[in-house]
Amino acid sequence: FGFESFKVNSFEQLCINYCNEALQQQFNLFVLKNEQDEYEREGIKWSFISFPDNQDVLDLIWKKGFGILNILDDQCRAPGTTDKTFANDIYQKLTGKPRFEANFRQVGARQFGVFHYAG
Repeated sequence: FGFESFKVNSFEQLCINYCNEALQQQFNLFVLKNEQDEYEREGIKWSFISFPDNQDVLDLIWKKGFGILNILDDQCRAPGTTDKTFANDIYQKLTGKPRFEANFRQVGARQFGVFHYAG
């Protein structure tokens, strides 16, 4: 999912995708959820609009303790870390998360994927 589908993404693209996901979450909350809650409170007849909740992808990228950017921050502060220790930390903390992907080929190349959608 997402706005683009690249074979390889850069750190900058991860940051752009995170910002897009955060903006989508704000839109969903303030435009869709809050308006629908207000319609309900006021007794206005309407048809429910379903929309995806992308909090899990925001957590995957940023949440303290296990988010990709927080893992990177921790790695940058620790002495003797490398791209390999960063990748291993990500695999250890994020394998099994629904929006995270790291098959054996990706692990061998120190790569991973994040399934996201902002749109």
